[in-house]
Amino acid sequence: MTRRARTDDIDEICMSLPEVELGTSWGDRPTYKVRGKGFLLFRAPHRTAVDPATGEMYDDLLVIMTPSAVEKESLVQDERLPFFTIDHFRGFNAVLVQQSRLDEIERDELAEIITDAWAAKAPRSLARTYLDG
Repeated sequence: MTRRARTDDIDEICMSLPEVELGTSWGDRPTYKVRGKGFLLFRAPHRTAVDPATGEMYDDLLVIMTPSAVEKESLVQDERLPFFTIDHFRGFNAVLVQQSRLDEIERDELAEIITDAWAAKAPRSLARTYLDG
């Protein structure tokens, strides 16, 4: 039986994948990378992403890459999930989610989404070896 996701699951899931390191990108933002390519980023508050209810900039956003626009749209359109996108990410295969809303997702589902993000950025041979194993 799975449980609800928690913020501390992010590091556990990411670091369990092959050849992952925690580095930085977009200046100084903590980013999980596979062979130098980022697949999950802790986004800085920015005027392009504000809470529609309060007008305040989100201060706990994760950017999670998606394998394609189809997967991105599927996550965003699924009303039971807290994923969304903003105009700033139009044409970019990634979704946003507030860390404070991770408990709306099952941990296993979060692991699958993060693994898909990793696989989208990992070299094909590495992803295939891991996913087939």
